[in-house]
Amino acid sequence: MLMPGLVQAEQAPPLRFDLGRVATVAEVAEMDIDVRPDGAGLPAGSGNAALGEKLFQGKCQSCHGVGGRGGPFDTLVGRLPDDDFPFGRDPSVKKTIGNYWPYATTLFDYTLRDMPYDAPSSLSVDAVYSLTAFLLHENKIIDDTTELNQDNLAAIKMPSRDRFVLDDRLGGDEIR
Repeated sequence: MLMPGLVQAEQAPPLRFDLGRVATVAEVAEMDIDVRPDGAGLPAGSGNAALGEKLFQGKCQSCHGVGGRGGPFDTLVGRLPDDDFPFGRDPSVKKTIGNYWPYATTLFDYTLRDMPYDAPSSLSVDAVYSLTAFLLHENKIIDDTTELNQDNLAAIKMPSRDRFVLDDRLGGDEIR
């Protein structure tokens, strides 16, 4: 705030602020953990529903309820009869992994980067494969003997996959 009678001098903003440093290749690689719907970016590892169930009880149940069927945070488990997709007609229907999510890789990616809520990115890759297997099994998408890994996770066909349209636009001014 200027005091009455004072004029603020005009000055150009600096070209550089000289803050920080350039990240190393190793630092970038450590942060570059996103996984695409086609499975690109899935790390080596594996897991199964039995291990995932034990992990879920210890790491996830307090927020998502027993077996992912409701808690203070999102319900993760639930299918609709005939895999109905009423979300445009009835926004009160809960969106779960089994009735809404289009890609199993999204579940893996989100869990790896953002869960558990109180310690994001603290789970090992094998733990995330196991939790993913447990939640897919509970949603009746895979059987309890399926061992998930980077070679088979992207091939899992989610019940709602065909209800989404890929954004294949190339970009440009008309998109922004």
